[in-house]
Amino acid sequence: MSKGAIKIKLRRLPHGAGLPIPAYQSQDAAGLDLLAAIPANEARTLAAGAYAVIPSGLSMELPRGTEAQVRPRSGLAANFGVTVLNSPGTIDADYRGEIGVVLINHGKDPFVIRRGDRIAQMVISTVAQARITETKTLSATKRGTSGFGSTGVKQNDAGTGDRKRRKSIVSKPGGTKTSAPSRATPKAR
Repeated sequence: MSKGAIKIKLRRLPHGAGLPIPAYQSQDAAGLDLLAAIPANEARTLAAGAYAVIPSGLSMELPRGTEAQVRPRSGLAANFGVTVLNSPGTIDADYRGEIGVVLINHGKDPFVIRRGDRIAQMVISTVAQARITETKTLSATKRGTSGFGSTGVKQNDAGTGDRKRRKSIVSKPGGTKTSAPSRATPKAR
């Protein structure tokens, strides 16, 4: 543990008895593994497209000015398409309830969760609360109001960016985005 480590109090809930407490899996790991605290004789199956809150069997007390972020495990995402739905999930310093992990199965096959499976990682971090001041104007910047990928778009001679590329991304019902066919596509002969 580093000298400036953040100290947290962890409470094991009855259904978390016997499970290891969250631990870093390497010397420089950023996240502590969270385990599934489901009954030993019950497996939970997430069908393709389904999501569920998986209990960790833990609650905690964080110091003021800190948070815990519940993040996906890259192996679950890469190998099975399983991730944390509200990624990152935020646990505030004044929350004392059980840490739950909202898992979703984006894969094609059902995913089985058993007691003790590593289901997510938790990163402890410092946070700052903002002091909001309403104003009628904001300071000018080179970027200005350009957003949604504008910093990754090559600027043209007029400095306005590739408008054709930005217009090629359209929203589908449900908020998903897809590339629209370009208007400049040649017709088949």
